[in-house]
Amino acid sequence: MNIHTILFDLDGTLIDTNGLINASFLHTFEQYNLTFTPEEILEFNGPPLIETFRSIDPINADNMIVTYRKHNLAEHDNYVTAFPYVLETMEQLQKQNIQLGVVSTKMSKGVHMGLKLTGLDRFFETVITFDDVINPKPHPEPVLKAMEALGANASTTLMVGDNHHDIEAGKSAGVMTAGVAWSAKGKERLLTYEPTYMLEEMTDLLKIVGV
Repeated sequence: MNIHTILFDLDGTLIDTNGLINASFLHTFEQYNLTFTPEEILEFNGPPLIETFRSIDPINADNMIVTYRKHNLAEHDNYVTAFPYVLETMEQLQKQNIQLGVVSTKMSKGVHMGLKLTGLDRFFETVITFDDVINPKPHPEPVLKAMEALGANASTTLMVGDNHHDIEAGKSAGVMTAGVAWSAKGKERLLTYEPTYMLEEMTDLLKIVGV
Protein backbone atom coordinates (compact mmCIF):
# COMPACT_ATOMS: atom_id res chain seq x y z
CA MET A 1 0.00 0.00 0.00
CA ASN A 2 1.39 3.36 -1.03
CA ILE A 3 1.14 5.67 2.00
CA HIS A 4 2.90 9.04 1.98
CA THR A 5 0.99 10.78 4.79
CA ILE A 6 -0.20 9.56 8.19
CA LEU A 7 -2.49 11.66 10.38
CA PHE A 8 -2.97 10.73 14.03
CA ASP A 9 -5.53 11.49 16.66
CA LEU A 10 -3.64 12.39 19.86
CA ASP A 11 -5.44 11.39 23.08
CA GLY A 12 -5.89 7.65 23.38
CA THR A 13 -3.95 7.04 20.16
CA LEU A 14 -0.43 8.46 20.56
CA ILE A 15 -0.56 9.46 24.22
CA ASP A 16 -2.30 7.88 27.16
CA THR A 17 -4.55 10.57 28.58
CA ASN A 18 -7.33 8.22 29.68
CA GLY A 19 -6.51 8.56 33.38
CA LEU A 20 -6.28 12.35 33.10
CA ILE A 21 -9.57 12.62 31.18
CA ASN A 22 -11.33 10.39 33.70
CA ALA A 23 -9.98 12.42 36.65
CA SER A 24 -10.97 15.71 35.01
CA PHE A 25 -14.53 14.53 34.41
CA LEU A 26 -14.81 13.22 38.00
CA HIS A 27 -13.48 16.52 39.38
CA THR A 28 -15.97 18.52 37.26
CA PHE A 29 -18.94 16.34 38.17
CA GLU A 30 -18.07 16.61 41.88
CA GLN A 31 -18.22 20.42 41.61
CA TYR A 32 -21.73 20.17 40.15
CA ASN A 33 -22.96 17.32 42.38
CA LEU A 34 -23.35 14.96 39.46
CA THR A 35 -22.69 11.22 39.53
CA PHE A 36 -21.89 9.00 36.56
CA THR A 37 -20.71 5.40 36.35
CA PRO A 38 -17.22 4.61 34.95
CA GLU A 39 -18.99 3.20 31.86
CA GLU A 40 -20.89 6.46 31.32
CA ILE A 41 -17.73 8.54 31.78
CA LEU A 42 -15.96 6.39 29.19
CA GLU A 43 -18.59 7.44 26.64
CA PHE A 44 -17.75 11.10 27.27
CA ASN A 45 -14.16 10.41 26.18
CA GLY A 46 -13.81 11.32 22.50
CA PRO A 47 -16.42 13.89 21.45
CA PRO A 48 -15.64 17.62 21.80
CA LEU A 49 -16.21 18.79 25.40
CA ILE A 50 -18.90 21.26 24.39
CA GLU A 51 -20.95 18.42 22.90
CA THR A 52 -20.57 16.29 26.04
CA PHE A 53 -21.35 18.98 28.61
CA ARG A 54 -24.26 20.44 26.64
CA SER A 55 -25.86 16.99 26.56
CA ILE A 56 -25.46 16.77 30.38
CA ASP A 57 -26.40 20.31 31.45
CA PRO A 58 -27.00 22.93 28.73
CA ILE A 59 -27.25 25.77 31.27
CA ASN A 60 -23.93 25.10 33.05
CA ALA A 61 -22.07 23.62 30.06
CA ASP A 62 -19.70 26.57 29.53
CA ASN A 63 -18.77 26.77 33.22
CA MET A 64 -18.26 23.01 33.37
CA ILE A 65 -15.84 23.22 30.44
CA VAL A 66 -13.83 25.88 32.30
CA THR A 67 -13.70 23.65 35.40
CA TYR A 68 -12.69 20.61 33.35
CA ARG A 69 -9.95 22.40 31.39
CA LYS A 70 -8.47 24.04 34.49
CA HIS A 71 -8.11 20.64 36.17
CA ASN A 72 -6.94 18.97 32.96
CA LEU A 73 -4.12 21.45 32.36
CA ALA A 74 -3.07 21.60 36.04
CA GLU A 75 -2.82 17.81 36.36
CA HIS A 76 -1.64 17.09 32.81
CA ASP A 77 2.02 16.30 33.51
CA ASN A 78 1.18 13.95 36.39
CA TYR A 79 -0.70 11.58 34.10
CA VAL A 80 0.32 11.77 30.47
CA THR A 81 2.74 9.34 28.78
CA ALA A 82 3.23 8.11 25.21
CA PHE A 83 1.83 4.67 24.44
CA PRO A 84 4.36 1.83 23.92
CA TYR A 85 6.47 2.00 20.71
CA VAL A 86 4.99 5.35 19.65
CA LEU A 87 8.25 7.32 19.71
CA GLU A 88 10.23 4.55 18.01
CA THR A 89 7.58 4.17 15.30
CA MET A 90 7.45 7.94 14.61
CA GLU A 91 11.24 7.99 14.27
CA GLN A 92 11.15 5.17 11.72
CA LEU A 93 8.30 6.76 9.76
CA GLN A 94 10.08 10.10 9.69
CA LYS A 95 13.25 8.40 8.38
CA GLN A 96 11.13 6.98 5.53
CA ASN A 97 10.04 10.55 4.68
CA ILE A 98 6.42 9.81 5.56
CA GLN A 99 4.60 13.09 6.29
CA LEU A 100 3.15 13.07 9.81
CA GLY A 101 0.35 15.19 11.25
CA VAL A 102 -1.90 15.37 14.32
CA VAL A 103 -5.67 15.92 14.12
CA SER A 104 -7.24 16.40 17.57
CA THR A 105 -10.60 17.55 18.96
CA LYS A 106 -8.74 19.07 21.92
CA MET A 107 -7.81 22.76 22.24
CA SER A 108 -4.40 23.81 21.02
CA LYS A 109 -2.83 24.44 24.46
CA GLY A 110 -3.51 20.92 25.75
CA VAL A 111 -2.44 19.31 22.47
CA HIS A 112 0.93 21.07 22.44
CA MET A 113 1.48 20.32 26.15
CA GLY A 114 0.99 16.61 25.43
CA LEU A 115 3.27 16.59 22.40
CA LYS A 116 6.02 18.49 24.24
CA LEU A 117 5.84 16.43 27.45
CA THR A 118 6.18 13.14 25.57
CA GLY A 119 8.85 14.39 23.16
CA LEU A 120 6.56 13.81 20.17
CA ASP A 121 6.48 17.46 19.12
CA ARG A 122 9.51 17.06 16.84
CA PHE A 123 7.78 14.62 14.48
CA PHE A 124 4.69 16.46 13.24
CA GLU A 125 4.71 18.87 10.32
CA THR A 126 1.16 19.99 10.98
CA VAL A 127 -1.05 19.95 14.09
CA ILE A 128 -4.77 20.63 13.67
CA THR A 129 -6.69 21.24 16.91
CA PHE A 130 -10.22 22.21 17.97
CA ASP A 131 -9.12 25.87 17.65
CA ASP A 132 -8.25 25.49 13.96
CA VAL A 133 -11.59 24.30 12.60
CA ILE A 134 -15.27 25.19 12.50
CA ASN A 135 -16.38 21.54 12.45
CA PRO A 136 -14.41 19.07 14.61
CA LYS A 137 -14.27 15.30 13.91
CA PRO A 138 -16.31 13.29 12.90
CA HIS A 139 -16.66 16.04 10.27
CA PRO A 140 -13.93 15.66 7.61
CA GLU A 141 -12.80 19.31 7.93
CA PRO A 142 -9.84 18.69 10.32
CA VAL A 143 -8.52 15.83 8.16
CA LEU A 144 -8.90 17.86 4.97
CA LYS A 145 -7.20 20.84 6.62
CA ALA A 146 -4.23 18.71 7.71
CA MET A 147 -3.93 17.26 4.19
CA GLU A 148 -4.05 20.73 2.68
CA ALA A 149 -1.29 21.93 5.02
CA LEU A 150 0.90 18.98 4.00
CA GLY A 151 -0.01 19.05 0.31
CA ALA A 152 -1.21 15.47 0.75
CA ASN A 153 -3.31 13.34 -1.54
CA ALA A 154 -6.32 11.47 -0.10
CA SER A 155 -5.42 8.27 -1.94
CA THR A 156 -2.03 8.07 -0.14
CA THR A 157 -3.18 9.30 3.30
CA LEU A 158 -4.02 7.26 6.40
CA MET A 159 -5.95 8.53 9.45
CA VAL A 160 -5.19 6.68 12.71
CA GLY A 161 -7.39 6.92 15.82
CA ASP A 162 -8.93 5.25 18.86
CA ASN A 163 -12.48 6.52 18.44
CA HIS A 164 -15.25 6.20 15.87
CA HIS A 165 -14.94 9.98 15.29
CA ASP A 166 -11.49 9.37 13.79
CA ILE A 167 -12.63 6.58 11.49
CA GLU A 168 -15.72 8.51 10.33
CA ALA A 169 -13.74 11.72 9.72
CA GLY A 170 -11.16 9.78 7.72
CA LYS A 171 -13.75 7.99 5.62
CA SER A 172 -15.63 11.24 4.93
CA ALA A 173 -12.35 12.83 3.81
CA GLY A 174 -11.74 9.91 1.45
CA VAL A 175 -8.59 8.58 3.15
CA MET A 176 -7.62 5.15 4.48
CA THR A 177 -8.25 4.60 8.19
CA ALA A 178 -6.70 2.62 11.02
CA GLY A 179 -8.13 1.86 14.45
CA VAL A 180 -5.93 1.08 17.46
CA ALA A 181 -6.54 -2.05 19.50
CA TRP A 182 -5.62 -0.18 22.72
CA SER A 183 -8.70 2.05 22.39
CA ALA A 184 -10.30 2.57 25.83
CA LYS A 185 -13.66 1.62 24.34
CA GLY A 186 -12.29 -1.65 23.01
CA LYS A 187 -11.04 -3.00 19.72
CA GLU A 188 -14.26 -4.86 18.89
CA ARG A 189 -16.35 -1.72 19.04
CA LEU A 190 -13.91 0.12 16.80
CA LEU A 191 -13.99 -2.73 14.27
CA THR A 192 -17.73 -2.14 13.77
CA TYR A 193 -16.81 1.14 12.01
CA GLU A 194 -14.79 -0.89 9.49
CA PRO A 195 -11.41 0.85 9.48
CA THR A 196 -9.06 -0.13 6.65
CA TYR A 197 -6.58 -1.48 9.23
CA MET A 198 -6.53 -2.41 12.92
CA LEU A 199 -3.21 -1.81 14.70
CA GLU A 200 -2.44 -4.27 17.50
CA GLU A 201 0.52 -2.07 18.40
CA MET A 202 1.94 1.10 16.86
CA THR A 203 4.78 -0.76 15.13
CA ASP A 204 2.18 -2.40 12.84
CA LEU A 205 2.29 0.87 10.90
CA LEU A 206 5.81 0.04 9.76
CA LYS A 207 4.58 -3.16 8.10
CA ILE A 208 1.70 -1.27 6.47
CA VAL A 209 4.01 1.32 4.90
CA GLY A 210 6.54 -1.37 3.98
CA VAL A 211 9.45 -0.48 6.28
